[in-house]
Amino acid sequence: MDEQSGVRRERRRRRGARSTVARLLHDHPRGARATAAVTVLVLLGGGAFAAGAVTGPSAPSTGVAATASVSPTPPTPSRSATPISSPTPTPAPTETPTTAAPTATPVRTCSVAAAAADPRLARFEGAVLDAASGDVLFDRDGSTPARTGSVLKTLTSAVALSVLGPDHRLSTRVTGDAGGGAIALVGGGDATLSAAAGPSVYAGAPKLSDLAAQVRSGLGDASVTRITLDATYWDQADEWDPSWKRTEQTIGYHSEVTALMVDGDRADPTAQTSPRSTDPVARAGEAFRAALVDAGVVGAETAVMAQGTATGTVVLGEVRSQPVSTLISQLLPTSDNTLAEMLARVSSRVSGADGSSASLTPLYRSVLASAYGLDTSSTTIVDGSGLSENDAVPATVVADLMIAVADRRGGLGVVYDALPISGRTGTLAARFTGENAVAAGAVHAKTGWIDTAYTLAGSIDAADGTRLAFAFYAIGDVRDDARAALDTLTAAVYRCGGDLSGE
Repeated sequence: MDEQSGVRRERRRRRGARSTVARLLHDHPRGARATAAVTVLVLLGGGAFAAGAVTGPSAPSTGVAATASVSPTPPTPSRSATPISSPTPTPAPTETPTTAAPTATPVRTCSVAAAAADPRLARFEGAVLDAASGDVLFDRDGSTPARTGSVLKTLTSAVALSVLGPDHRLSTRVTGDAGGGAIALVGGGDATLSAAAGPSVYAGAPKLSDLAAQVRSGLGDASVTRITLDATYWDQADEWDPSWKRTEQTIGYHSEVTALMVDGDRADPTAQTSPRSTDPVARAGEAFRAALVDAGVVGAETAVMAQGTATGTVVLGEVRSQPVSTLISQLLPTSDNTLAEMLARVSSRVSGADGSSASLTPLYRSVLASAYGLDTSSTTIVDGSGLSENDAVPATVVADLMIAVADRRGGLGVVYDALPISGRTGTLAARFTGENAVAAGAVHAKTGWIDTAYTLAGSIDAADGTRLAFAFYAIGDVRDDARAALDTLTAAVYRCGGDLSGE
């Protein structure tokens, strides 16, 4: 085990201890403070000590016994103890020096219990951590895996940055033979490839027109008779999860997950929300044909087109996406589902897996643990976007990741810079209003919404200067007003800062 792993293990041990004490204080807010103080010192390795050393002489009896499993030490005789009678005088016992008991952790007094109990949050799960120490300040079933909504996109971004790197670009190629005949458009998972004549929803996206011009240059006057559309970078049958709702596709929030598409399969390449088709590969093919015709490629207009696997060995053209760091800056503020799915699948392929949805759980568990020190043993990852109700990630894991994001650790500054800001940017631009405006500009967080959950996770620069990391899930029969309830809770945490109580 390296030094960093040891530090992470010790931090998790201490976090569990403090979480236990927080629950004691929550369940017994009046009678258990002395017991909690004893318990936290024992759990955190404070050494052997007596309960009286913590409670003080005037502490009332709580009726709750605190038991610590420590090695017994020999009793120290009292100075006034009467010596046992003996023919030979017994020397007075030497007093055993005592070690002062460690100072108990100060009791935090600022509660957000009322905001966390808001019925608009339905079944609430959440955690707040001190970003500097990693200590758990607030926990409501935070270790229970649950659906995340689009908060999962932060995990997808972290995985992509680790596996692909911030400078990696996704490519689309055309292969064939220089003598003409059959050519193939080969997708590499770049959803930003654009058929638009002008700007698309993805700034700086590669253009089909550029790709077609390269093909024209490579073929010269040779004629094209067949165009193959190759989307076999991963299994085309693995394009739509059964847990996703088809309305996401028809309304325009999400496309089928194919390795070849243009403009995220939008009907309108300039609109973030635009209806998607039932066959992104075919739509890309027709756009490619039109680009070839415009470029003057002989035979393109009448060439036979079919989906299949490329056989040509000559690369006639290639275009590449913006770097992964830029793609993350495009997907997080707008919560782009299609881009998130593409980064997840490409990360799988580059890691050596098959790009399937089934490969994502082992991929995320491995990368998030090794690259960022997260305990991912209980996570389940169905997709890269968070649309599935079957995704399951504990709030404490997400909050832990948000510490690394706020610290810009391992290149995660890219994620921090792309997160929406309360009352300012992205999906938080119109939120944190009214009394919650006190936290405007202080919360960098990813929003999430599916039919059965509203979520929010990120970091808070609190009123007292403390930086906190948090993840909040409102799960079950939720309505749009859950957003306001999440904002109210987050603003309450902002006001409490480092004095936030676990109660």
